[in-house]
Amino acid sequence: MIFKILRSKTRLITRHLHSASFIGKPTSVIRIIGTTVCIGGATAAIAYHCLSRNEVHMEAVGSAAKFASLSRYMADPISGRQMLDANKNDMKCRMEELVMRIQYDFCRSLEAEENFGKKFLVDRWERKEGGGGITCVLQDGDVFEKAGVNISVVHGNLPKGAIQQMRSRGKQLADGELPFFAVGVSAVIHPRNPFVPTIHFNYRYFEVTDSTGQRQWWFGGGTDLTPYYLNEEDAKHFHRTLKEACDSHDETYYPKFKEWCDKYFFIPHRNESRGVGGIFFDDLDGPDAERAFDFVSSCAHSVIPSYLPLVREHKNDPYGDRHRQWQLLRRGRYVEFNLIYDRGTKFGLYTPGARYESILMSLPLNARWEYMNIPAQGTEEALITEVLKKPKNWLNV
Repeated sequence: MIFKILRSKTRLITRHLHSASFIGKPTSVIRIIGTTVCIGGATAAIAYHCLSRNEVHMEAVGSAAKFASLSRYMADPISGRQMLDANKNDMKCRMEELVMRIQYDFCRSLEAEENFGKKFLVDRWERKEGGGGITCVLQDGDVFEKAGVNISVVHGNLPKGAIQQMRSRGKQLADGELPFFAVGVSAVIHPRNPFVPTIHFNYRYFEVTDSTGQRQWWFGGGTDLTPYYLNEEDAKHFHRTLKEACDSHDETYYPKFKEWCDKYFFIPHRNESRGVGGIFFDDLDGPDAERAFDFVSSCAHSVIPSYLPLVREHKNDPYGDRHRQWQLLRRGRYVEFNLIYDRGTKFGLYTPGARYESILMSLPLNARWEYMNIPAQGTEEALITEVLKKPKNWLNV
C-alpha cells in the first residue's frame, strides 16, 4: 500500500518504522523507506505495507520503475547524472543506478540502528585510468564497529592478471587489449556485539569487448552471513529470505547458489567455512540480460530484510570479555579468507590505479590470532566451530 503523508515543513525526512516483534512472527507494519518527494511545496513520504517481517521487497528495478524515486544517493553518480538520464536503457547505466540506490538504502538503514547518531563517512573518488567509486565507511559506532559499503564504476583495459584469472574460470577472451567496464556494490559489516553476525554482500556487472567488437557480459554476486555464535533461528531467517528472492525468479537458483556459496567461502588451510553461507554466483549471462538483471536486483533488495532483524534482535544482548575475544579470533579467519582467497580482492589489486583503501575496507577494525586455540568440547564456541566444518542445509531443501 502506497500513501502520502503531507508534512508542513520543507525539511526532507527519511525514517524507517520498524516492527518490534521477533523474526518469524507475522506482523503488520508500515515502513517508511527511501526518501521523500516534494508535492505542491509540501513534503510527502512514500511508504509500503509489509504483511510480514519476513517479506522481501522483490521489486526488480528493471520491471518496477515506480520505485526509482524512493532512493537518493550517497554522492553524485560516477558516470554523471546527465549520462545516466540519457542512457536509461543501457545495462551499464541501469546497473550503476541500482548499486547507488542499494548503497544509499543500506547505509541509511544501518545509521538508523546506531543509538548516538553515528554517520557514514562518504568518500567519492576518481580513477585516472577511467571511472571511480563511492566509499562509505562507519567506524567506532556503538552498534557497528566498522561498516563499509562501497560502489565502483571502473573502465579501461583489462590487466594481464585479471585476464588470466578470467580464463581460469573458462572465459574465452581474445588476445590483445581488452576494454572492460565493471560496476558493483560491495559491503561488509562488522558489528560490535559478538551476538550480531557479520554480513557481506556483493552484486556486480561486467562487460568485455575484444578486438573484433564482440561483447561479453555477465553478472555475479551473493550475500553471506558470518556469526560468531550460532543462533539457528537467525540462520534460518537469513536463508529463508534469500530463498524467497531466488524463488521469485527460478526455484533452482537457491539450492544451486547456496551450494556454490558453501564451496566458495571455504578456508582450505583451516578446513572450515567462513560462516553459515548464503548464496553466491558468478558468470551469470542468462536466461537473458533483462531477467538476469531483475534477479540480481531482487537479491540486492533482499539484504536489508535478511539482516536488519538480526541486528535489532541482538545488538543489546549482554556479553563478556570471553565473547569479545572469540569474536576477534573469528575475525582473524575472515581476514585470512579475504586476503588469500577472495576473487574480488584479487581482481581489485590486479587493476591499475586500484584504490587500496576501498578494496581493503572489508577488513575489520580489530582482529586477533592465537596459537592453537581449540574451543573446549560442549562450549558455545565449539558448537559454531563444528557447524563451520560441515555446511548445513538450514531450510531442509
